Amino acid sequence: MEPITLTTRRLLMRPFGPQDTYKVHAACQDPDIQRWTVIPSPYRLTDAELFTATLAPGGWHDDSSYSFALVLRGSGTLVGALGIDRRSRPGTYEVGYWSAKEHRGRGYATEAVLGSARWAFSSLGADRLEWRAEIGNLASRAVALRAGFRLEGEQRSGLLNKGVRRDAWTAALLPSDLGLPGSRPYLPERHAERPGAAPGSAR
Repeated sequence: MEPITLTTRRLLMRPFGPQDTYKVHAACQDPDIQRWTVIPSPYRLTDAELFTATLAPGGWHDDSSYSFALVLRGSGTLVGALGIDRRSRPGTYEVGYWSAKEHRGRGYATEAVLGSARWAFSSLGADRLEWRAEIGNLASRAVALRAGFRLEGEQRSGLLNKGVRRDAWTAALLPSDLGLPGSRPYLPERHAERPGAAPGSAR
């Protein structure tokens, strides 16, 4: 896919390029970003160069992932990053993001997640957008919940971060959650028996 730019109320969500290398490197020196995301730690300038010049463009080229630099519309200041990754199940994608430390608490990440979700549902044919984060990553969880994701549980050993498997929270957003049509009909199961419950027992 050819890289595209999305616009939200305050943000331009544009493809990364070599001009972002030093900004990405500076933002990713934040210990919280290195702790909770899967970026290398320590995060070197060569890591930022690899991401902005090779990995991010490559994801667009082979339709495996779509990385966006989150920049303010007025100033062009980099405030974060967001990626939509294709999963193996049809119509299923996963969103991930980080916010630069000095720009947190202003709703930029939530705004970007909602903008990217609408794009994924309308342009990628996504029927399910998933979010995962290591249990304890309260900031990422708060963004997902504000964007309308519904928590679906915990996965033991659900996340691999820097060679260590960790337990993860999982959540999902559907087109209908945003008032959008899906690419396929969705019939939610509302009358499934609880595991271990006798047929016809009270629930």
